[in-house]
Formats: sequence, structure tokens, C-alpha cells
Amino acid sequence: MVPSPAEPAAAQGSSETETLSPASLGAAPLSGLGPSEGPEAAAQKVEVEVELAGPASTEPPPPPEGGWGWLVMLAAMWCNGSVFGIQNACGVLFVAMLKTFGSKDDDQMVFKTAWVSSLSMGMIFFCCPIVSIFTDIFGCRQTAVVGAAIGFVGLMSSSFVSSIEPLYLTYGIIFASGCSFAYQPSLVILGHYFKKRLGLVNGIVTAGSSLFTILLPLLLRVLTENLDLFYTLRILCVFMFVLFLAGFTYRPLAPSVRAKESGVKGGNRSSLFSKRKFSPPRKIVNFAIFKVTAYAVWAVGIPLALLGYFVPYVHLVKHVNERFTEETNKEVVLMCIGITSGVGRLLFGRIADYVPGVKKVYLQVLSFVFIGLMSMMIPLCSVFGALIAVCLIMGLFDGCFISIMAPIAFELVGAQDVSQAIGFLLGFMSIPMTVGPPIAGLLREKLGSYDVAFYLAGVPPLIGGAILCFIPWIHSKKQREINKTTAGEKMEKMLENQNSLLSSSPGILKKESDSVI
Repeated sequence: MVPSPAEPAAAQGSSETETLSPASLGAAPLSGLGPSEGPEAAAQKVEVEVELAGPASTEPPPPPEGGWGWLVMLAAMWCNGSVFGIQNACGVLFVAMLKTFGSKDDDQMVFKTAWVSSLSMGMIFFCCPIVSIFTDIFGCRQTAVVGAAIGFVGLMSSSFVSSIEPLYLTYGIIFASGCSFAYQPSLVILGHYFKKRLGLVNGIVTAGSSLFTILLPLLLRVLTENLDLFYTLRILCVFMFVLFLAGFTYRPLAPSVRAKESGVKGGNRSSLFSKRKFSPPRKIVNFAIFKVTAYAVWAVGIPLALLGYFVPYVHLVKHVNERFTEETNKEVVLMCIGITSGVGRLLFGRIADYVPGVKKVYLQVLSFVFIGLMSMMIPLCSVFGALIAVCLIMGLFDGCFISIMAPIAFELVGAQDVSQAIGFLLGFMSIPMTVGPPIAGLLREKLGSYDVAFYLAGVPPLIGGAILCFIPWIHSKKQREINKTTAGEKMEKMLENQNSLLSSSPGILKKESDSVI
């Protein structure tokens, strides 16, 4: 178990307050004070001494690279699995909803039902900027635990509805918002425990959703066929309850903003030392990260690439039902995506550890190119085996894209700002991921098939990948400018030191000549 350094720091702060209490200052005057120097002067002197000793450190401790972090990794893995395993298996729930609330041949019902899954996935990412602020203020553990509880309530309430419309609120908003509050801290906490192995750990954690994507379609098919949609949702609540318990493992290694603002443990601060200098806390909403040009381009390119990303997860099972009517295990297409996605997350997560700096973006470019091409090939598959091959390739590069998202964010903005950097990015991703599936459903209604929808779903990843190609060049150019500025400042400081030495040298020479005389 890795002990949290926040506790010793707090204990040290309280001991300082105790030693430098007003009573002790009044009882024994400090040495060096004149007759006219009272408690106010003493306070100022102590303040100067505290400042000379250095402000309270706001730098996070170095990652332990293991220990308690392995348990945190397993908890984050369960989080990714339970949240995105349910979301990725929405194709099975989609068919069950159509069966429960209307006819499968009702085109209007297809469009309305598609909004449930797309709203849920979009809401997870839409809330992430807000979640990042809560994570900065309250820490990863409290945010994740509360989020899992909200998700449990939303999923349980979804099992008592009588029509499709209430699911927009219970499943699409409440359940998804809870998942968002549980999911985003799982990305941030890993960077606190790992650095050298961050790519590998992210690959393992994100592989959790792949594992659940493989197993949940089978489980959901059995449950929906033998029970019904409502009992299936209640059984899924067990996953959220375990996620609630897993959130308690996110032991903080660095104090949250609220802890930094409180100064010392227990809040027993004397008003006499209210002027004590601490490093100012960061702004609640940190828009300064958008001044990092490379991050700004990344935050535009990724959402643009994801406009058609979620379309196969929602509509692929329905497409198989229409195109391959003789097949019995149609949910196997989602399983194939899940299997190779897990392999891709482990493989490319490990590869990312050997790719230096921001050049990791090129792995995402590669993944978007293949995701786009495979989406376009789905309607071309006239044989079920060919569709399986397409899904296997799509899943492999889907895992590549997901596993290196957090490492790239750390490279672009650093560990201090990564929480809100990831939060803003996921928030931007929510818009295309929410809009994409309903548009595909609308095209299916108007044209009678999903062919055009899958063709168009492959275009945005190609465009987004082309935009991401500029990020390493932008980042390296900015780094050269910073290095040039730093070198110039060092040169100016060196010249100033030389000038000060030259200006003081005549006095030194005069003293030496006087001593000789």
C-alpha cells in the first residue's frame, strides 16, 4: 500500500501553526526586536522566515510505479469495463428496446430508440469537462464514488419505465452522467501512480472495456431472451455497485485544490498568520490549456474524427439482422470488435511507451485511417465471414486510438493540467458521438438500408486523422521557440553577471593597491 503524502504534509502544517502560535509570540519576544516592535512586527518577521524557508510545495510527488497503484489499475479497469462494456453492447439492448416498446419494423421507433444509446454515450463525454473540475476540487476518489452511486440510481430507475421516452432521462442522462463522473477520474488517477509504465497501464485498463464488450453481448442476449429488458437492467446494476466500491481505491497522492486552499489540517489557522504565503491554487476552469496550440488542434481533430465512430456500435447488429438473416449469433460482430480492441489496447499501449513524446499522435492517425476504411467496407461485405474480418481490424485500431489518449494528453499539457485537458476533449467528443447514430438511423429510414450511413461514417475519421498529422510539427516548433527564449534569457543573465563583475573590479583593484602601499 502506498501511503499518501498529503497526510504528513498536513501534519507538518499543523505543527508549524502550533509552534508559531500567538501565545508563544506574546510570552517570549523574538530576538532582534527593538522596543517599538510589537506583535505585528513579530508576525512580519516570522512571515519573512516562512517565506525564506520556501512556500508549500504544490508539485505532485513522483509516481510510485506500482504498489497500491496496481489495485488502482484493477479498479480503473473495472470502471472502463462496466461503463463502456454496457455502452458498446447497446446493439443488443437496442434490439431488446425495439421488441419491448414497439415493432422492429417501425421506422419511427428505430429513430427514437437510437437516441437512447447515442444520448447515453454522448452524455458520458459531455459531462467530462464538469467532472474534471470536480476532480480538481474534490479529488478522484470522492468524484468517482458519487458518480457510481448516481449511475446505479439511473440504471435502476430505467428498469421501471413503461415507454421509450422516460429512458432519455433515466438511461440517457442520469445513468450516463453517473458513468461520466465515475469514468473520468479513472483516467486521471493512473497518471498519479505511473509514468514510465503509463502506456502499458492505460492499455490494460482500457482493455477492461474490451473484455466486457466480448462477454456482455452474450450475457445480455441470454438475459433479454429468457427474462426481459427490465430484469436485465436490474442485473446490470450489480456492475455499478461494484464500481461504487472500486472508487474507494483511488487513494490520493497529491492534495486536491480544496485541500490546498484549506492550508493546514483541521483548519486551525491563526488570524495572525493570514498573510502567510502559499502558492496560489489553480483556477477552477483552466482555459489556459487552449493556449497550447498543439492541444487546441488535438481537441478539434479528435471530435471531428469521431462523427461516425459510434455508428457501428449502435446499428451494426440491426444491419446484420437485415443483411444476414440466416445467421443465428449476430452479436458475434460486437464480440469481434471487443476481442481485437483489447488486443490493440495492450499492444499499442506498450508500443506507445517506446514512441517518444508527441509522436504518439501518429499512432492515432494510423488508427483513424483504418477505422474510416473499415466503416466504409461494412456495406461491401456480402459474406458474413468478410464482415467478421472487417470488425476484427476495426477493433484492433479502435483499441489503439483509445489506449494512447491519456498519454498524449500528458505529453501536450503536463500532469498538472491533464485532468481538465482530458475533460474538455471528452466534452467536445460528446457532440459528434451523440449526433452520429441518429443521423445514421434517419438515413436508414429514408433510404431503406444502412449502406450510405456506413459509407459516410468512414469519412470523418480520415479528415480528423489528416488534421492530427500537424500536431508533432506544431509542438516541436513551439518547443524550439521556448528553448530559444530560454537560451536568450540565460545569455542576458550571464552578460549581466559579467557587467556586474566588471563594474565592481575597479574597487577591488583599488583596495588591493591600498593594501600594498
